[in-house]
Amino acid sequence: MAQITAKENLIMTAIFLSAAALLAWIMCCMFVIGLKARDNSLVDIAYGPAFVVACWGAWCLSGALTLHFRPLLLLVLLTLWGVRLGLHIGGRHSGRGEDFRYRKFREAWGNTIIWRSFLQIYLLQGAVVLVIATPILLTIGAPGGSWAWSDLLGVLLFFIGFLFEAISDWQLTVFKRGGANKGKIILHGLWRYSRHPNYFGEATLWWGIFCIGLAAPFGLYGLISPLTIAFLLLKVSGIPMLEEKYRGNPEFAAYKARTNAFFPWFPREADSSASLARRVKP
Repeated sequence: MAQITAKENLIMTAIFLSAAALLAWIMCCMFVIGLKARDNSLVDIAYGPAFVVACWGAWCLSGALTLHFRPLLLLVLLTLWGVRLGLHIGGRHSGRGEDFRYRKFREAWGNTIIWRSFLQIYLLQGAVVLVIATPILLTIGAPGGSWAWSDLLGVLLFFIGFLFEAISDWQLTVFKRGGANKGKIILHGLWRYSRHPNYFGEATLWWGIFCIGLAAPFGLYGLISPLTIAFLLLKVSGIPMLEEKYRGNPEFAAYKARTNAFFPWFPREADSSASLARRVKP
């Protein structure tokens, strides 16, 4: 692993401080908006765009402005992902009110909701964005050499993940538009092969971003990014909190029994005895 020089250390410090300052400003603005609207889930709309503003801002403000292909490639891919995600969440949120996960926080925190939401929702999300953006920020500061095999692998992984996320989000949006589907579980499209194909796509595209940054001198440090996003999706605020909502739902229980939670794969036969009965001729 490359050793960082004093000059590179100053550049990296400026990059991360610029990104941190921009994220703090974004989250403070979202806190005021959420406070006035009594809807802390509005912060989710800013999640993707916050990456875009912080990373482009760090590129412009830190003095590390460079036309090297690697940071520019990462910034363009990040913008594609962040803008789409912001538009999707914004459209999904319209007219729905506060998301159930944030309502639970509001009920649990009671009179401490203001300062706890500021620290545990807004500032914490800003810190998480900074950590996940690490491979991009590192590459801005030290882009590395010419094209490498890891760049091509990273682009491939990014677009696999991006398509999984975008297509599954679109399929779910279309499904929920049908009034007859209210309260039902989507069982077709990519959702037939994974209970959370959008989360699988999200994790995969960040592995792609890590791979693109891997050819940069300090790219290996960026491993914290895909590991963090995978941990959050699998163990914290992704799958566990969302599936808790469907506890006791028999349709979801049957869906869960035959469908992988994360990695897409063909559905399992949930009841082998029923399967055998269907195959036996009367």
